[in-house]
Amino acid sequence: MPETRPETRPATVQGATDYQALFRGAIERLHGERRYRVFADIERINGRFPTARWRRPDAAPREITVWCSNDYLGMGQHPAVVGALTETAQRCGVGAGGTRNIAGNNSPLVDLERELADLHGKEAGLVFTSGYVSNQAGISTIAKLIPNCLILSDAFNHNSMIEGVRQSGCDKRIFRHNDLAHLEELLIAAGDRPKLIAFESVYSMDGDVAPIGKICDLAERYGALTYLDEVHAVGLYGPRGAGIAERDRVMHRVDVIEGTLAKGFGCVGGYITGSAALCDAVRSHAPGFIFTTALPPAIAAAAIASIRHLKQSGTEREAHQRQAGRTKAALLDAGLPVLATDTHIVPVMVGNAEACKAAADRLLERHGIYIQPINYPTVPRGTERLRITPSPFHGEAHIAALREALVEVWDALDLPRAGTVFVEAAE
Repeated sequence: MPETRPETRPATVQGATDYQALFRGAIERLHGERRYRVFADIERINGRFPTARWRRPDAAPREITVWCSNDYLGMGQHPAVVGALTETAQRCGVGAGGTRNIAGNNSPLVDLERELADLHGKEAGLVFTSGYVSNQAGISTIAKLIPNCLILSDAFNHNSMIEGVRQSGCDKRIFRHNDLAHLEELLIAAGDRPKLIAFESVYSMDGDVAPIGKICDLAERYGALTYLDEVHAVGLYGPRGAGIAERDRVMHRVDVIEGTLAKGFGCVGGYITGSAALCDAVRSHAPGFIFTTALPPAIAAAAIASIRHLKQSGTEREAHQRQAGRTKAALLDAGLPVLATDTHIVPVMVGNAEACKAAADRLLERHGIYIQPINYPTVPRGTERLRITPSPFHGEAHIAALREALVEVWDALDLPRAGTVFVEAAE
């Protein structure tokens, strides 16, 4: 028999870096700042959205109501979407077989890109593994392909857009959030050099909306390309669910429209749409596309089913807006500090990281309501909040229970009421 030796670790070299201590220190700093994130173990229940099962580490599972899902319309459990996924998985198997560069296209993925191009009225579409990757790869690659490009980015843009700008290596200017005058100043200062304006339609934390048409006016006047993130609007707005640009009848004026399949459409993946030349150039140059395994055929088929349904049906969008409005009205009537928005996003302001987590914990443990706390760096310090996202499936009983639970939590924790001014803390 071969000699068995006890497992040994090499002796620590004097003066060597203690790597594990660095990792522990990074976590301890988050604990000290009261912004260490804990993810609840939530199991969705098909056909019963927004009810889910909370699997607790030290007790039996408990049914809860989810109020913070980005599956805004519940399409992740729509029978047509689930059916398309399962049928295609039975027919094609689970995985995609590799990158598209190696394994080729799978047919549902080709059909999905055509469906997305049609949704946004563009020549072509290109699908990525997530909305994060589509922004990161899309912005960085487009800007790199434009010599001497200057990127003008909204101050409230999502981290994925910020990373895309950073990875492009191009010059950038940040314009104040939705501030047209500031954007125009920067465009004038840029002169004749090529320019890319990157902005969102619906900003996911404050729920406000960009003046898309007016930004397009400036882009046309000063010779800039426009890149619009419609992640929190696709499926939810417009006659066919193409987003705010469709609703405002300016979709044809936007050069690149980016979106996700993971929110309004209830699946997973991200995409860009634009001219055939632009999409082909990104396909041919973006590392985040070339070197990443493609979406599986079953996921692509599910996304197609969701998009096609929402192109034809406005029922979900109408119910969504109605229930979001009723939720806002109920919480405002209770004197809770709801941030005013014109969209489906309902931020309830807390203004302190520790209090925000305490409120979320109490809602879950005492009331069976799950709302994840939103803290820095997702939002500025001093503006911590509970971000509520009503769906068409949150009925009147759900809304009444939410109102009652939030009032109890606000009273128990002595949290700020409506009328409080929340100020960003100095970094």
